Amino acid sequence: RALEARQPHGRLVTTVEVAASILFLADPANGSTTGVCLAVDGGMHSLLLRPPGSG
Repeated sequence: RALEARQPHGRLVTTVEVAASILFLADPANGSTTGVCLAVDGGMHSLLLRPPGSG
């Protein structure tokens, strides 16, 4: 519960969501999508954490 509460959208990313992202990138119909770093992390990548001891 504590880990889920830390997520920006209030839950962990599911395996289905990760798989869907992989399928999107692997799909030949998306051949023009190249050199992409796709963060499937529910917003954790851009979350700014407070430094230790700051509050």
